[in-house]
Amino acid sequence: MITKDFLNKYVYPVVVISGSIIGVGFFSLPYIAMKVGVWLMLAYFLILSIIVITIHLIFTEISLKTPDYKRFPGFVGYHLGNRGKVFSLCSTIISSYGVLLVYLIVGSEFLTNIMQPYFGGSFVLYALIYFLFISIIIWLGIKAVAKVELWVLCLLLLSMIFVFIKGFSHIELSNIFIPTFKFQLSNLFLPYGPILFSLWGISLIPEVEEMVKKDKKNVNKIIIISTLIPVVFYIFFTFLILSITGIHTTESALIGLKDFLGNGAVLIIFLIGMLTTITACIAQGLTLKKVFIYDLKIKDWQALVMTCAVPLILFLLGLKSFIGLVSFIGGVLLGIDGILILLMYKKIYPVKSSEAGASVKQKLFNYWVGGKRIIIYPLAIIFLLGIIYEIFYFI
Repeated sequence: MITKDFLNKYVYPVVVISGSIIGVGFFSLPYIAMKVGVWLMLAYFLILSIIVITIHLIFTEISLKTPDYKRFPGFVGYHLGNRGKVFSLCSTIISSYGVLLVYLIVGSEFLTNIMQPYFGGSFVLYALIYFLFISIIIWLGIKAVAKVELWVLCLLLLSMIFVFIKGFSHIELSNIFIPTFKFQLSNLFLPYGPILFSLWGISLIPEVEEMVKKDKKNVNKIIIISTLIPVVFYIFFTFLILSITGIHTTESALIGLKDFLGNGAVLIIFLIGMLTTITACIAQGLTLKKVFIYDLKIKDWQALVMTCAVPLILFLLGLKSFIGLVSFIGGVLLGIDGILILLMYKKIYPVKSSEAGASVKQKLFNYWVGGKRIIIYPLAIIFLLGIIYEIFYFI
């Protein structure tokens, strides 16, 4: 029997992180797989999953060694000083606004496709409705989000089963390995930014640490499970969409299903897609709000206004490039965060094995730390190269 204590200690923390990771980025993955080929896509999934899980675990360790009620810029400031905090604060705010803008764009499109055929109204009207609902949930807080995300994840799983059943007659395994595929060298690094964007989930790790309270020894297990759930889901989603739509896969995967499944089925899919964007948008909004509260010492209602108003203003000004935003945020801004996490870890665990008179226990500890620190350098190089590529690609 599932008890309330089990839900609070394990299920809700896993759901909070998994729900925040599964956002809108994965809608682009089938199209990217079609462009680069499934084998290269699977290789990216394998490598980036290992990298992201490693970063998540490192940041968890940093979180456990940092005073509570801080968010990412506060972590950087605590370990790397004020200059690092200011740099991180700028990066975090920009990336958070970009992510919220992406969710607002895609979520509003889904809501418009659901409601407009029956009630009329403009795209902007439904964007405002979407924005209002998100703002209310952000005001309510993390406990409400955890419970909503649990149900949305269940619905998301059911929706994939629905797509599988409804589209079964259209499934062609040969579509996954598209024979007309022609690889272009310019697409070699195309999956990097979107996959990194789709798997990144460090923002909610401090939230989970606060949720588990005295059971912090279980945080690592929660982090690993929470990251693997989206990986499995993304691979299944990518293969499912490709097997149905093949070379007709669109940049936003759900749109391409319309010609194969019909309007009624697509309406259900749009609904679940919208719910997915809502949970991820709320989680990101909560994180940004608490950055303003904990790191900038801004009052609660002011933080709420700053969190919600800016993405809406950018949206109304006409910034609506989905793929460009996902790639830039994933490759550049999250790459910067990754490097800062590695620098914090290096600062927390200095190696002093050359100290005279060190005990055997101390030497063993230093050896262990030194071994773990080796991964810092290759990971930093990967993030740096990714930043350079995405800036060049974005420009």
